[in-house]
Amino acid sequence: MKKLLAVLLVLLVAGVVLVGCKKQASGAAMIGIAMPETHVQRWEKDGNQLKAEAEKRGYRAALQFGNADQAQQNQQIQSFLTQGAKVLVVGGINDGVASVVAEAARDKVAVIAYDRIIANSADYDYYITFNNFKVGVLQAQSIVAGLNLDAATTAAPKQITLFAGSPTDGNAFFFFDGAMSILNPYIDKGVLKVVGPYPKTSADTANFQRIATENWQAPIAKARMENLLVGDARNVTLDAILAPNDTLARAILEACKADAKYRTKLPVISGQDAEFDSAMSIKNGEQYSTVFKDTAKLAEAAIILADQILKGQTPSIPGAVLASGDLREIGNTGRKYVNAYLLDPILVTKANLNVPVDAGFYEASQASQLK
Repeated sequence: MKKLLAVLLVLLVAGVVLVGCKKQASGAAMIGIAMPETHVQRWEKDGNQLKAEAEKRGYRAALQFGNADQAQQNQQIQSFLTQGAKVLVVGGINDGVASVVAEAARDKVAVIAYDRIIANSADYDYYITFNNFKVGVLQAQSIVAGLNLDAATTAAPKQITLFAGSPTDGNAFFFFDGAMSILNPYIDKGVLKVVGPYPKTSADTANFQRIATENWQAPIAKARMENLLVGDARNVTLDAILAPNDTLARAILEACKADAKYRTKLPVISGQDAEFDSAMSIKNGEQYSTVFKDTAKLAEAAIILADQILKGQTPSIPGAVLASGDLREIGNTGRKYVNAYLLDPILVTKANLNVPVDAGFYEASQASQLK
């Protein structure tokens, strides 16, 4: 009897170990996370958040930053594939990433384009981002409010200059077109005048390239602003500047501060990403607005999507909608329409600077400075 009990006990323990091992194995699939760079503050935060969300759900997570070098990022992604990644979350640098996305497809590895569409590829099915057309709408609406454009006249028009993001980032086109959908009617009425190049939409490729900022590099934006101040804007005082993100907005403001015309009153300038330095600038009355995209929620949504893909479930992501109608264009890679899941952005000015603070977007020491 004792021998039988001993055998049963061994079998029971073995069964528990096997179940435990099975659970660990099923939860230990690897997710490769490829982010584009760290010189824009948000990407480092996004990468770390994605890794934490993956590990919280029992996955192994590998994180790399591409240093704005597509060849380097491609090598990092190939390394993920070699290590046996089952899902890739990719914030691409440019459409050169499509070649390794094709390799992932051949290996039957799912790819989620993260906050930047992977253009010129038909080898993946998922894209998660914010409503980037709305980001531009919010940026322009803040300029309309900051200039009180509805009360402006043709006798005393307001002066604006335009900046756009990187031409290798598909989001830059949506940001710009969203903004111009709001600003163009005021320009057409003659109460808002554009100083410098004026692409009415991003479809005006020649002029869009003139206002674009390669790789979102702040020094490029600053240099262009300095040239504008001694060139097209030399004989006017700018009332507003459309800037596509916070990193560029701060660089543009640096150039303005060095010009005597703007030492007492800076132009109304937009931004995006709610970076801490820009939040402080807004608090101090310099940068006028930013667009808060709660990237913690985006990272969580991306890993929920990865988890559902790995489990063979139909994606259903809390707080995100599947793009449809006109917004379906956000998922157009140029080769196919991927499933684009969109989260909602929020406009932030000095009046509601508490929104990203209350969302826990900043470190405690930063949050205390913003209160």
